[in-house]
Order: sequence, then C-alpha cells, then structure tokens
Amino acid sequence: MSATLSPPSFWILTALVGARRHGYEILSETTHASAGRMSLKVTTLYSALERLEREGLIAADGDEIVNGRARRYYVLTDHGTAALTAQVDALEADARIARARLAAARQSFAFGAARFA
Repeated sequence: MSATLSPPSFWILTALVGARRHGYEILSETTHASAGRMSLKVTTLYSALERLEREGLIAADGDEIVNGRARRYYVLTDHGTAALTAQVDALEADARIARARLAAARQSFAFGAARFA
C-alpha cells in the first residue's frame, strides 16, 4: 500500500476494525475513537463510504429497515485492513522520526543553555 489515506478514510476504516457498522454507528465511532478530533459530516461520510467501497477497502454487508429507516452495514475488507495497517505503520515511523528530532533539539538546547549559564 503506497497511497496515503485521508483523515476521514483513516478513521472510517479504524471504526470498522472488528465490527460491522451502519452509517450512524460509523459517525459515532469515528468521533469516539479520535477523541473528538474527527467529526464527520453526513455528506462527507457517505461520499467516503462510496469511494472506499469502490476502491475495495470496505464492502457493503447487508441492509435492514429499522423504525422505517434503511440501514446499510459495512465491513472492512482484507484490502482495507492492509491499507490501514500500512498507514498506521507509516504514522508510527513518522512519529519516531519526529520524536528523535525533538529529543535531539532538546539536548542541543540544554547543552547550549548550560554553556551560557
């Protein structure tokens, strides 16, 4: 997987890990899992779901009518799991690099400040 997932796609796939969910559940779970950093609009969600399904990252997994409203359920595919795993690995690698640079900068700053004290 070389393509980077957009933040909405990342959180939608994350919401589907291990669970079959319908749209409203996906909206709620993305907000919850991201600690409120990702709050999708309904239009954003459904356009992303269509695209992710077209790309084979998710699959529709049945429809049902509840209280007169249609619900379509989605699941993560193997391809979606691989894409999410690759994205998580890349984010972790990026975070390691940033942490190492921040630590080095703090040490340099501490060393420089100590020389002038």
